[in-house]
Amino acid sequence: MNDYQRACELKDETIANRRYIHEHAEVGLELPQTRAYVMEKLKEYGLEPKVCGAGVTATLGKAGKVLLLRADMDALPMPEESGESFACKDGIHNHACGHDFHAAMLLTAAKILKEKENELEGTVKFMFQPAEETFEGSRNMIEHGILENPKVDAALAFHVAAGKVPAGLVMYNDSGVMMSSVDGFQITIHGKGAHGASPHTAIDPINVGAHIYLALQELIARESNPSHACVLTIGQFAAGSAPNIIPEIAVLQGTIRTNDKDARALLVRRMKQVAEGEAAVFGASVEIEMLSEVCPLICDPTLTDEMVGYIKELPVPGLSLYPGASANASEDFALIAERVPSVFMYLGSGYLDERGDYGAHNPKVVFDEAVCPIGVAGLVHCAVQWLKKH
Repeated sequence: MNDYQRACELKDETIANRRYIHEHAEVGLELPQTRAYVMEKLKEYGLEPKVCGAGVTATLGKAGKVLLLRADMDALPMPEESGESFACKDGIHNHACGHDFHAAMLLTAAKILKEKENELEGTVKFMFQPAEETFEGSRNMIEHGILENPKVDAALAFHVAAGKVPAGLVMYNDSGVMMSSVDGFQITIHGKGAHGASPHTAIDPINVGAHIYLALQELIARESNPSHACVLTIGQFAAGSAPNIIPEIAVLQGTIRTNDKDARALLVRRMKQVAEGEAAVFGASVEIEMLSEVCPLICDPTLTDEMVGYIKELPVPGLSLYPGASANASEDFALIAERVPSVFMYLGSGYLDERGDYGAHNPKVVFDEAVCPIGVAGLVHCAVQWLKKH
C-alpha cells in the first residue's frame, strides 16, 4: 500500500481531528485545549510528545539526518460565519486560515510514520506550534530548542489555500521570495487631554495620529522602489472614550511587509522617524514598540525541487504543480527557513464554485476536506524518501 492509499484510509480520522480542533479554536501562544488534544493523540499513536515552549514536539525513527515537519495550530480572533456544523461555538474565534488542517494532517502523518518507523533511515521531528498569526510561535519554540536535541537538518511545512484553488493543486517557489517579511508595530501617542470645547488647551493625540497615518502612506507612494512589493497597513486606530473629551493617548497598530531586505530596513527606520517627527510638530510624543520582526520566507531551491519530485510520485488524482508561488502575506516559518534548509508549499483546498468566493481570514471561508489525504501523504512520503536519500 502506498502512502496516499494509507492516507485515504485514514481520511475520516484526519477530518475528525480537524473538526475537533476547529470547533475548539484558540488563539495566541497559549492553546491549552488544542495542545492537550494534540498530545493525547500523539500518545494514542505511540509517540512520546513533549512540551516545547508553548508548543508540542515528538520524534521517531533512528540515528541519522533529522527532518522537521511543522504544523501551526492557532486560530484567529474573529467570529465564524461558515455555516459549518462544527463551527467554533464561542463566537469570537475562527480557524479561518486553515491551521486546524495543518495540525490534523500532521497528526495523521505521525500515526503513519510510526507504523513505518522501522523503514525510516533517520529521524522525523514533529513541531506543533502556536501563535503563527501573531508571529510568536516559531520564535518561542526556537528559543526553547526545537531545532536542537536532535539537531534539525531540514524542515518541511504545508499550508492549505482556500478560495478558488482546488484540492490537488500544489504551489511552491524554488527561485525567489515566497512570502514577505512582516514587521508589526504599535505607535502610542502621548498628548494632553482636555474638554472637547477647549481644544486650544489640549494636545490632541487623535489629530496627531491622523497626521501620522497620512504621512506613513507616503513611504510607500514616494520612498519605496516600485519594483519591490512593499505594503504598509494601519489596522488599528484606538483613542478616546466620549465625544466631548480630547483623550491623553491614541494608539496605532500596523504592519510593514516587503520582499526585499533593504526595503524592509528603510521602511522600518522611516516609520519610526515619521511618527516621531509628526508628533514633535504638534508638541506630542510617541512610544514605538515592535510587535513582530519576521524575515521574508525563502525556500531552499535544491531541497524544494527534491520535495516537489517526491510529491509528483504520489498517485493523487488531478495532481498539478504550480511553481513560482509568492504572496505579500507573511509566515513565521520563515524563522525556521532562516536557520535550516526548508520547504514551504501551499495545498489547494478551495472550491471553483460559489463556495470559493471567500478566502482565508474571511468569516465565511470554507475549506475542502479532500485536501486531507493529500497533505498527509505528502508529509509522510517526503519524510521517508528524504531520509532514505540522505
